[in-house]
Amino acid sequence: MPGPPAPEPTLPLVLVRLLRHGELPGEPPLRLPLRADERTSLRGHRRSACGRDLVLQLPRGAALEPGDRLAAETGGPLVVVEAAPEPLLVVRAADPLALLQAAYHLGNRHVALELRRDELRLGIDSVLEDLLRRRGLTVERTVGPFLPEPGAYEPSGHGHHDRHHHAHAPHDHGHHGHSHP
Repeated sequence: MPGPPAPEPTLPLVLVRLLRHGELPGEPPLRLPLRADERTSLRGHRRSACGRDLVLQLPRGAALEPGDRLAAETGGPLVVVEAAPEPLLVVRAADPLALLQAAYHLGNRHVALELRRDELRLGIDSVLEDLLRRRGLTVERTVGPFLPEPGAYEPSGHGHHDRHHHAHAPHDHGHHGHSHP
């Protein structure tokens, strides 16, 4: 004797519009927790916090930010981007200059950094963790949301409310002796 009919598969919600921060009309939105590296990819399959299949097909632009709202062309629930918890290094120093020097050295290595008044946050990297400890800094491992600063030529990120773009020409980073692809 056959069992009950299988439920029809739910089609993925195809998200094509990015609505920056604002009110959320209607039904409660779906939540989309993403790590910092996932927020830079505006295309591809994702899953909401409740397991709903989502497809991002967003126009090119700046990385997604926590609080951004995504919408399908044909309606349906809005989706709100959240910063997902991820493994991090938290770097502190008794001397503010030592922390500033650490930020300088990490920046020279193009390491994504979240800057806070009394600490730096970066993704787990055992080589960098060792380097920072050898410089006399306090380094702890934690898990939490990661909100790295945008690059110098990218629109302002969290903590800034303007999202204007600046055109720029090719430039020299002053790294003397090596180039970037």
